Amino acid sequence: EEKKELEGLKYQSGFGNHFSSEAIAGALPLDQNSPLLCPYGLYAEQISGTSFTSPRKLNQRSWLYRVKPSVTHEPFKPRVPAHKKLVSEFDASNSRTNPTQLRWRPEDIPDSEIDFVDGLFTICGAGSSFLRHGFAIHMYVANTGMKDSAFCNADGDFLLVPQTGRLWIETECGRLLVTPGEIAVIPQGFRFSIDLPDGKSRGYVAEIYGAHFQLPDLGPIGANGLAASRDFLAPTAWFEDGLRPEYTIVQKFGGELFTAKQDFSPFNVVAWHGNYVPYKYDLKKFCPYNTVLLDHGDPSINTVLTAPTDKPGVALLDFVIFPPRWLVAEHTFRPPYYHRNCMSEFMGLIYGAYEAKADGFLPGGASLHSCMTPHGPDTTTYEATIARVNAMAPSKLTGTMAFMFESALIPRVCHWALESPFLDHDYYQCWIGLKSHFSRISLDKTNVESTEKEPGASE
Repeated sequence: EEKKELEGLKYQSGFGNHFSSEAIAGALPLDQNSPLLCPYGLYAEQISGTSFTSPRKLNQRSWLYRVKPSVTHEPFKPRVPAHKKLVSEFDASNSRTNPTQLRWRPEDIPDSEIDFVDGLFTICGAGSSFLRHGFAIHMYVANTGMKDSAFCNADGDFLLVPQTGRLWIETECGRLLVTPGEIAVIPQGFRFSIDLPDGKSRGYVAEIYGAHFQLPDLGPIGANGLAASRDFLAPTAWFEDGLRPEYTIVQKFGGELFTAKQDFSPFNVVAWHGNYVPYKYDLKKFCPYNTVLLDHGDPSINTVLTAPTDKPGVALLDFVIFPPRWLVAEHTFRPPYYHRNCMSEFMGLIYGAYEAKADGFLPGGASLHSCMTPHGPDTTTYEATIARVNAMAPSKLTGTMAFMFESALIPRVCHWALESPFLDHDYYQCWIGLKSHFSRISLDKTNVESTEKEPGASE
């Protein structure tokens, strides 16, 4: 019965649309947002994701029509026990700068009972949720669902990337089933609860402060390609009614957790309309573009979602994927090139193997290459690639899904991440074996042949 319910979910299609949904016909008011008496005796409540005066094209808000308003709860109190591994304001007291290339092996999912909230921990980030500018990158491990509780992130938007184990997410707008290979975005302020149909789950979370994700502009690509608007799915209205004694709302506020008790489920929204809404996306539906003659395209060509800054073309956070695709470039080193970047790059692997790292980068693991820290293919990948110089037929990259969170801000790394038993202290060794292939003989020979083919200056 539960499996049937999971598979029978219905969604609404589109990115940034103004949706309308009602679990009971006629529950949405006609002609106005806040009538004196709402249909079925419901309460009208607005949730705003942007300031009231933001430009219309950027303004995000939704109207929720609920059995009881969300204000009906006891006062918030600091959560006991405190969660000591969540950060939303990065400074020397809770994190360190480190320009070294960093890599982590997959975190073990513990046997003792742990839900999404307790299993969430910050790896790195920059900026401040208080100042409404910055980001945090978290990971989570969990093996049990959230019981009689909902989580609310007042600091920013969550982008969830499950790596193993499905997420059954109940939200105020409805329900989402998110499978590894899919992502979900829970905007700032929405209450949600996560259950685990498969028992265990592990994954990644990007959090952004003071911005929302949007689709990247396509520029010369034109009108189509990359992530299509219609492939983003929003939930349909669904609600719980009746008493739920001792229900707990867990609020993340300034990186700290607070709890408040109430006697009803927060998922009591019978109808809603608006463009501020949780959503999910299947990464397999991404339409990649790639080079078809020579050289290696920049990873920005694989951007799924971006959270922009005020500076054109500079992202607070980009979500970029490296999906299966054909590699056809001629006379070209096809894996990612060696690089030093003014942006900082956090990478994760959902499944398969990453094309630039033959060994050591595992599904569920992660790496961080900060601003201007050099990085690129490991020794094994480089040597194997140049050995195929005479056999560079088109080849298809299959069975893999890696991703990158990329930001213009320089991340600070949390103490526990640098002290983690899963930190790979030998990561640097993957490049130590790179040797010089420089040869003056071949260089001189090339120059001689070039000179012989060209007419002399006197001619």
